[in-house]
Amino acid sequence: MPERSPRRRGRGPGAVLAAVALAGAAVLTGCGGDGDTSARSTTGARSPSPSPTPLWDASPASVAAVGDSITRGFDACSVLADCPEVSWATGTDAGVRSLAVRLLGPSKAASHSWNHAVSGARMAQLPEQMALAAEERPELLTVMIGANDACRDSVDLMTPVADFRASFEASMRQLRASAPKTQVYVSSVPDLKRLWSTGRENPLGKQIWKLGICRSMLGDADDMGAAAVARRDAVRERVVAYNEVLRDVCARDERCRYDGGAVFDYRFTGEQLSEWDWFHPGRDGQARLAEIAYRTVTAAGPPA
Repeated sequence: MPERSPRRRGRGPGAVLAAVALAGAAVLTGCGGDGDTSARSTTGARSPSPSPTPLWDASPASVAAVGDSITRGFDACSVLADCPEVSWATGTDAGVRSLAVRLLGPSKAASHSWNHAVSGARMAQLPEQMALAAEERPELLTVMIGANDACRDSVDLMTPVADFRASFEASMRQLRASAPKTQVYVSSVPDLKRLWSTGRENPLGKQIWKLGICRSMLGDADDMGAAAVARRDAVRERVVAYNEVLRDVCARDERCRYDGGAVFDYRFTGEQLSEWDWFHPGRDGQARLAEIAYRTVTAAGPPA
């Protein structure tokens, strides 16, 4: 999808690869109490140290988003076009009630949220998006990316798991270099095979698929031969491996929460998919993604 400006729009299925210098910065933990510098009371007893700054704030005051076409609302409003106003992360659509709207309220969400996702983006491009998002100094950053690493013209072209890991680790380092206290919500990659199974019930959707959407999974959509089944299984296995990487890397950062596989496990219905391509989430699907994110962000602790 064609490249968009850093802050506003992006459209089309092509993606622009960009190299970003990676700064190695350790993840910072929360602030502790005053320790030996605490003042003493008049009776000579040490006054209590203040509570440490919590590592996770369930009420962040600003939200930025990085990722791919799902976060851009691609195909949710019109065919083959972005529609960021219905984005699950930062959109303003009243029916979707994005994560930003749920956390900040409608008026503040419009001025304190930023969408740096790019339709068609793969994990290798995430460091660049992270750098842009870090400039906003958001209190919460949402990450949903990885579907395009599996959605290639063939199984052989899918991003290797080791490369996927290296790019995600580099992305987190890029963020932490300039935004060490930004909280990060990481969504799992959706189950592409389940989306194929649901979407293939719609004849119009299958015609759109023939334009080149996710050929590794959606190509020859009605072929149930052994080779086609094995191809789809290989894509699903790669998505599972990507989600393991997201979980593992996020777990090593005290200010990061992975959704526990909630998006991957979610069973989208036809009513929740785009009425044009029956693959990307439509408005209803975007609202479900917002619900999952809000539940994870505001929970007392990360998913088990």
